[in-house]
Amino acid sequence: MFDSRASGILLHPTSLPSPYGIGDLGVNAYQFVDFLSASYQQVWQILPIGPTGYGNSPYLSYSALAGNPLLISPKQLQEDGLLTEEDLNRLPEYPVERVDYNLVIATKMPLLKKASAKFQSLASAKQQQQFQEFCDRHADWLDDYALFMALKEANHGASWNQWESNIASRQPEALIDWATCLKDDVYYHKFIQYEFFRQWQLLKKYANQKNIKIFGDIPIYVAHDSVDVWAHPEIFCLDEKTGEPALMAGVPPDYFSATGQLWGNPVYNWKELEKTDFQWWIRRVEGILEYVDLIRIDHFRGFEAFWAVKQGEPTAMNGKWLKAPGEKFFTILKEKLGELPIIAEDLGVITPEVEELRDKFNFPGMKILQFAFDSDRDNQFLPYNYVNRNCIVYTGTHDNDTTVGWFNKRSPEEQARVIDYLGCLCPEGIHWALIRQALASVVNLAIIPLQDTFGLGAEAKMNTPSQAEGNWEWRFPADYLNQDLIDYLKHVVYIYGRAPVSSNF
Repeated sequence: MFDSRASGILLHPTSLPSPYGIGDLGVNAYQFVDFLSASYQQVWQILPIGPTGYGNSPYLSYSALAGNPLLISPKQLQEDGLLTEEDLNRLPEYPVERVDYNLVIATKMPLLKKASAKFQSLASAKQQQQFQEFCDRHADWLDDYALFMALKEANHGASWNQWESNIASRQPEALIDWATCLKDDVYYHKFIQYEFFRQWQLLKKYANQKNIKIFGDIPIYVAHDSVDVWAHPEIFCLDEKTGEPALMAGVPPDYFSATGQLWGNPVYNWKELEKTDFQWWIRRVEGILEYVDLIRIDHFRGFEAFWAVKQGEPTAMNGKWLKAPGEKFFTILKEKLGELPIIAEDLGVITPEVEELRDKFNFPGMKILQFAFDSDRDNQFLPYNYVNRNCIVYTGTHDNDTTVGWFNKRSPEEQARVIDYLGCLCPEGIHWALIRQALASVVNLAIIPLQDTFGLGAEAKMNTPSQAEGNWEWRFPADYLNQDLIDYLKHVVYIYGRAPVSSNF
């Protein structure tokens, strides 16, 4: 996947600076690509980019293939004549260092409605043709998604299994009647996806021209309240009477939670998926590859065996492991789509069988430095135990605290253990000491959360697993990406052999 050493930055687009309350695909995203290129980075890793629901988690999306409307740039809409300068001057003052999702949704969605109406009435023949071509090319998921979102709004946000039974169960006549009744809303949701895709493709093209690869993320599961479960209930383990998950996804007690993590997503009915040669999953991977260059499959171990918890359990403790046909799936995926740039998120309870599945298809795994210092010398996360270059090393991920926050919460004895391994702390602080460890390691790709390059504390943490609210809100001010940071990143990337081949310092 990477034949030479490289490095990149982990940053979800919502965390970018923007005058519109949330990071988007506008000028600041392009400036971030410029920052990556100037500092000798070759990868921009992001989290899932689907439309989010309650809790704003990118891992609980309304669709496996749609884009998040909140990432659409209002400024680009204004430049295209779909909004006016006055529209953008009426906005409230948003927090600079966090996303106030309620405020953003209340002000941004009406702007998207206005842009859609203007496009519908004033778009040129060429624009209308491009829109129709997009709709036709993605009709296999877009038609269901647009109707699903229109139905959710008509039902005041209620989950699909609480709708009238005829439309919840997708009776053909009900589908036709509702699609006719909600045709304007369906158009609006199709336009939003067209505009998201258009803006995203322009940004991705710019990044690729700067030799930056976009590294995306596929959550293994989809949200219960999603178009995927509504449109394809047969491939999920659902209660036939209520439509609720009969078996819920999660993980047993682990590093993050003593009672495990109960995610609540329905697990897959793998027998039904096998009958179609995993058609839904293969289309999902195919669709994500239109957005990104590399794919991390979240919770990869679930393709070998997954933790299933019966409906009604309050925690994930009383679940059981069930086998999944991962080898058969990845074999068919390779046959249909060829060699793919897949990275396995192989953290948590990893068995020899999971490692065998990962290695059979030569998928890189992950190493997390924050996990390296609390056991013996055989700890797999200690850099001297990295026997395989084909993996990715991180200081931490979106589920970890920042390096500074992590270190500050350690006891004096635990801090001493880290310092003893490092030999000393570099003058710039613990964050740069761990970044240097990652960059110096033997593995091919090192990824650093942007928060760690800033040396930020726990206030900049992106997500706390098992916590339903208050996550995904962190943002940074534009002046954080300054020349001093660019120069220092260039320096350490160069001295540890991760700069592009043609670079010099």
